[in-house]
Amino acid sequence: MPFRSGFVCILGRPNAGKSTLLNALVGEKLAIISPKPQTTRNRIQGIVNLPKGKGRDAAQIVLIDTPGVHKPDSSLGRKMMVEVREALEGCDLVLLIMDATRKLDQRDEFAIQMLNRSSTKVCLVLNKIDLLRGKGQLLPLIEGYKKLHSFNAIVPISALKRDGLDILLKEVTAVLPAGPPYFKEDQLTDQPARFMAAEIIRERVLMETEEELPYATTVIVDSFEEGAKLTRISATIYCEREGQKGILIGKHGQMLKRIGTSSRLQIERMLGTKVFLELYVKVQPNWRESRGFVEELDWRRQLEHLTGGPAEMPYLPPKTTRRTIR
Repeated sequence: MPFRSGFVCILGRPNAGKSTLLNALVGEKLAIISPKPQTTRNRIQGIVNLPKGKGRDAAQIVLIDTPGVHKPDSSLGRKMMVEVREALEGCDLVLLIMDATRKLDQRDEFAIQMLNRSSTKVCLVLNKIDLLRGKGQLLPLIEGYKKLHSFNAIVPISALKRDGLDILLKEVTAVLPAGPPYFKEDQLTDQPARFMAAEIIRERVLMETEEELPYATTVIVDSFEEGAKLTRISATIYCEREGQKGILIGKHGQMLKRIGTSSRLQIERMLGTKVFLELYVKVQPNWRESRGFVEELDWRRQLEHLTGGPAEMPYLPPKTTRRTIR
């Protein structure tokens, strides 16, 4: 039987569960998750290596998590949709993930329209089926989606509960072309640890703050010195107004301390070393509307500036904490 490999784009509206699915399939937390929409802002690649078994060939699946599909209203939004369109180019399969508990809205229809203009094969993934009462709700839903697009397959899952993932992997592997792996077996992502640390900090900002503040913030790692036992990280949280800066710092610096402590603990688990983390807060007025600033948030651009060349080594999880699907 042939070895199969290929690129699979995960597409869907905000909060459909794209990042949860990526993390569940890879077996490591590569993409940050929060209940707030538009959490993912960049393409994130996760690599799944599968041995032969369970009715499928041996394969390497390169998953591409994308920002939620929406009609952009800012430079940041337009950059996010560029990320979506670039992810769709050249992929072997699209996983269109839909929240089975919600009715179709304009964002879902927009995503389906994008796929109707493409010749790429599409597998519909109906997520959050654990929240449905039973097949009585699921079957009519499947019949309704069949009328919208000629899907290669329709797979009900619960990414959070990890139900249905074996069936999904079998369907994905069957579509991929025969070919050698694109990445080494122990590589789980193309992201460097520097970017993943910035995303962890941003996740803690999302979870600790409310209202409009999460959407007005972003994080850039200014320095990242990784040692065998201690990693020193300095990062800046950018916001748009002085009032937002005050909220992020908090009374007597308590909010920033809380964000920093929870971020540091997660980064330590990720790297397998102790971490010394310094956080700063700066105001960058209307940064979401600044095309130049938004472009600089791309970790690939940041690394080119730092190294003067290609991106540094991608993040490899400590062997003692690695989890995989078999």
